[in-house]
Amino acid sequence: MKFAYRFSNLLGAVYRQGNLSFSKDGNAVISPVGNRVSIFDLKNNTSETLPLSTTKNITCVGLSPDGNLAIVVDEDGAALLVSLITRAVLHHFHFHKPVNSIRFSPDGRKFVVTKENVALMYHAPGKKREFNAFVLDKSYYGPYDETTCIDWTDDSKCFVVGSKDMSTWVFGAERWANLIYYSLGGHKDVIVGCFFEKDSLDLYTVSQDGTLCVWESDTELDGLVLTKTREKPKTPRQGDEEEEEDEEEKMEGEEGEVIRGKVEAPKGEKTKNVRYKQKSKHFFNKEGDFNNLTAAAYHKPTHILVTGFASGIFHLHELPEFNLIHSLSISDQRITSASINSSGDWIGFGCSGMGQLLVWEWQSESYVFKQQGHFNNMASLAYSPDGQYIATGGDDGKVKVWNTNSGLCFVTFTEHTSSVSNVTFTSSGFVIVSASLDGTVRAFDLHRYRNFRTFTSPRPAQFSCLAVDVSGELVSAGAQDSFEIFLWSMQTGRLLEVLGGHEGPVSCLCFSPVQSILASASWDRTVRLWDMLDSWQVKETLPLSSDGLSVTYRPDGQELAVATLNGEISFWNPQTATQTGSVAGRHDLETGRKETDKITAKQSAKGKSFTSLCYSADGESMLAGGQSKFVCIYNVKEQMLMKKFEISCNLSFDAMEEFLDRRKMTEFGSLALVDEGAGDGDGVNISLPGVRRGDMSSRHFKPEIRVTSLRFSPTGRSWSATTTEGLLVYSLDSTLVFDPYDLDLDVTPASIRKQLRLKDWTSAIVLAFRLNEKALKQEVLETVPHEEIPVVCASLPDIYVEKLLGFVAACLEKSGHLQFYMTWAQNLLMLHGQKLKNRSGAILPTLQALQKSIQRHFDSLSKLCDFNKYNIRYAVALSKQRGIKRAAEEDEGVEEDDDEEEEELSEGMSEEEAESEPK
Repeated sequence: MKFAYRFSNLLGAVYRQGNLSFSKDGNAVISPVGNRVSIFDLKNNTSETLPLSTTKNITCVGLSPDGNLAIVVDEDGAALLVSLITRAVLHHFHFHKPVNSIRFSPDGRKFVVTKENVALMYHAPGKKREFNAFVLDKSYYGPYDETTCIDWTDDSKCFVVGSKDMSTWVFGAERWANLIYYSLGGHKDVIVGCFFEKDSLDLYTVSQDGTLCVWESDTELDGLVLTKTREKPKTPRQGDEEEEEDEEEKMEGEEGEVIRGKVEAPKGEKTKNVRYKQKSKHFFNKEGDFNNLTAAAYHKPTHILVTGFASGIFHLHELPEFNLIHSLSISDQRITSASINSSGDWIGFGCSGMGQLLVWEWQSESYVFKQQGHFNNMASLAYSPDGQYIATGGDDGKVKVWNTNSGLCFVTFTEHTSSVSNVTFTSSGFVIVSASLDGTVRAFDLHRYRNFRTFTSPRPAQFSCLAVDVSGELVSAGAQDSFEIFLWSMQTGRLLEVLGGHEGPVSCLCFSPVQSILASASWDRTVRLWDMLDSWQVKETLPLSSDGLSVTYRPDGQELAVATLNGEISFWNPQTATQTGSVAGRHDLETGRKETDKITAKQSAKGKSFTSLCYSADGESMLAGGQSKFVCIYNVKEQMLMKKFEISCNLSFDAMEEFLDRRKMTEFGSLALVDEGAGDGDGVNISLPGVRRGDMSSRHFKPEIRVTSLRFSPTGRSWSATTTEGLLVYSLDSTLVFDPYDLDLDVTPASIRKQLRLKDWTSAIVLAFRLNEKALKQEVLETVPHEEIPVVCASLPDIYVEKLLGFVAACLEKSGHLQFYMTWAQNLLMLHGQKLKNRSGAILPTLQALQKSIQRHFDSLSKLCDFNKYNIRYAVALSKQRGIKRAAEEDEGVEEDDDEEEEELSEGMSEEEAESEPK
């Protein structure tokens, strides 16, 4: 169970290339990220990566109308049929050539694939079990260049295909007598999008030069006539429009039925053929070639056309009048893909240059979703002490913070001007410290989201490593050019000391978790232990067999692990400065051969080594990764390999295969080195010596697969790795693993439920944990009456206390029964606190998982309470104000009444006086 980690999520990248799609309900966006597919739930603000991967980067994704199936196609044309309900791969298929687009028919019975200059129509896989899920129905020929886009009519009778040869072809999905194929011109550039009008054969076509053509058909969808028998073409008919019709060739075989469009004089038929005419032509405002139209999407019910441009601008137009609704610049990069959800409210944009994914609500003119990964390699990562957040630093100079529950980035710090080499959290969990090659170490506050401290050295230095002590007061950074270690005070921001002594670049720093001792590894083949309390002197110097690359302390501080250049991991006792063991891990790395390498993978592996080490939360295991596609888990006590994880099978990266493909080898060398010379071709230049991240100056480059940083979560439930692919999270998936404890024939769900009916709560809990099925454990726990919880906790055997505590922590994270599970946790900790304290080292991950769950609920509840409190204050203040206003109005009314009475009295007095005067 301990090593049953499974890939659970991909963070750090939200979009690479390919088309974006919305789910059927329109609440989730499906995005291809490299050779994986991520689903972003916009309503619940969460992300999920499907547990599947293709052999190369994904270029297009097709979704079935009911939202249950997806077809994922990679750069080579290898396709996967995926169930979006079970997240399982149902079928593998290969189209043998790159596929440009794929689209299901609205009735879900067919789907069309465009590859090269052909459109292939397949029977869509149904609910029945089939031997071959992809059955070819018809092949449609017509365009002379690559086909680019597809759209279907609402009743699935016809589809339209756009091409790079500037033509658009309308094909009949069935054998219509009056529409087999129809070719439309009118454009001077590549067709980017073609769209049918709602319940009509009328068409809109959009080309790369920013031209929109509106085509009107003389026939409605109901006017299409089905052919019963094959008829021969008759006498030619003249026409002014550019149309080519009614020539077909039928061939039964591998291609199914073949329909070929011919560019020749139109032929006459008994039935009146469908004819198109250009109703209008519109032009988008553009400024030079940089503003090419690159993406288009159309929402039929609302008649809204979205167009994205190479300059990052997008337009919203209402068709067919071509009224501009609004225009906005959302990025400084080319918009690669655009999509509209089913309701027409949200528009999704993907920009592959920067890896951006945006969802825009056009009516309120606001962002629903805005995420961007590191557009260059990630260099390091760090978990917060409670395991809720992950901070990453990249070569793009950005520090990003990700929420492990939602998988989304919620803050980005852009203060660094060069690559971020290392990031770490302080023990409080609210401060992130990052070191960079720009010569600064910066501290960021997660309360106010600002850079509140900047540490610099007296002379400019490039900082390659970083460490913060347990108290969070001492910040240290190692320089790779001056061989010195700098120490600052977090409180004052002042430089405290410069530690000299290393004779080579400092590669890694690590503070002891229990003492004020700093360990530093260097290329001078030593690890030095510096005493922070005794004038920063060198306490011990540990000699290494090769250059030191990484150093880390065990969580209890009683052991030190060092990775060296010769591929070894050595273990040391920091108190006695003696070596306690070593692991030769070079053979476990199994590096691949790069396309430009002149030597075999076996020979190049001799120069590879581990560059990142990390202990598990209990200190029993060690994670190691480096210049390879493998991450190794070692047992520290036995010093042996426990498991190897292959982090990627994506052949779009370099150094993935052990042997070069002989088919690519010619007498002139590898075909991979041939630059095809096209502006957007896939040519590869020979990279400069030492270039590991791809030569950015070449037209096309393949990044080398490698692991730059590894960290175990403090909860022990997951670990993460920053790789060329992104931030990969592996977690223990308890729902898929049947792991019974002390199982017996009598332990069955029936016997457990019998104990519940007898109200023997303790026995029921013990039996449920022996069977160890999550749903059953939850059922038993939630059946126990609230007032019985203290009694049950007190009578529970010690061995089940820890198991129950871990289960309560897991349930608390997702369950709505907050007080119920909090009562369980409180009683378990109160009644068994002393026994648990004696085993604190072993149960630390469980306690941290519990703390993480409680903290998350506390944060959300405190926000809710604050919101309610301020609303009540506002309501009270408003009522008081209205009360004062009403009282003032009443006072004014009383004063007016008094004035009127006084006037009446005075008038009465004057009349009496007048009467009493002598006449």
